[in-house]
Amino acid sequence: MQDVFASPGAIVLELGPLQIRWYGILMATAILVGFWLAHRRVIQEGLPADQIVRAAQWGVVAGLVGARLYEVVFNWGYYGRFPSKIIAVWEGGLAMHGGLIVGPLVGALLAWKWGVPVLRALDVIAPSMILGQAIGRWGNFFNEEAFGAPTDLAWKLYISPAHRPPEFRQVDFFHPTFLYESLWNLLVFVLLVRWIRPRVGRHPGAVFFAYVGLYSVGRFLIEALRLDSFWIGPFRVAQLASAAGVLVAVAGVRSALRRPSLDAASAAAASATGRGRGKRGRRPPG
Repeated sequence: MQDVFASPGAIVLELGPLQIRWYGILMATAILVGFWLAHRRVIQEGLPADQIVRAAQWGVVAGLVGARLYEVVFNWGYYGRFPSKIIAVWEGGLAMHGGLIVGPLVGALLAWKWGVPVLRALDVIAPSMILGQAIGRWGNFFNEEAFGAPTDLAWKLYISPAHRPPEFRQVDFFHPTFLYESLWNLLVFVLLVRWIRPRVGRHPGAVFFAYVGLYSVGRFLIEALRLDSFWIGPFRVAQLASAAGVLVAVAGVRSALRRPSLDAASAAAASATGRGRGKRGRRPPG
């Protein structure tokens, strides 16, 4: 299999019963890079770093749990037969939509509880989330999962027989949909940081909801190629979730842009304070 785009294997190193897997390394890398990037932005924004990082840490934990539960619920036919595999997250099987629903929700609730401006915190975290997703998707490459339909394109991905769906046992090459999503996520990261944030970043919530919408558009399109989709009747669950994500994003961005920007709010507060001082400092006539 020389000169073929193919996974070198899921395991990096084996030390007796201990296995170090590429999936775990990439997930850890994604989380660390995300936290580093978010912390830098929090400092630049002058936001309470300790509270936001703490909320983000719990958000990550909750997101991982949500991603696993989503996977287990919609793939119960497998996990019901092998319940010991439910906790085997190091083997893969984290459904992104489950993490994106539970993680930000838990993080936002904790930020609100600790007095952090929630929408501004979500704006800070959004680029870190999408960059982490771009990195984490490569875990699917090493695990030979999340690939698409058969293809003969130049960038086709070789999948070993043990990881092919039964109906495609005789097919060697498939769409590398993990790669498509990783590249899309990287593009979304660049758009958020270089184009969207400079234009609407002073409207709290706009960057986060733009992230939700852009990710959902890409996922909706890429999901159509995948062979391992979860289904509800004739519909792919991930496409339904992505469509809902687009609707939420449109409503969220519109709401954010209708509210006064941080600059306008600061100017209004300064003006009100100035008028108040002026009235207090004026001597009464006579």
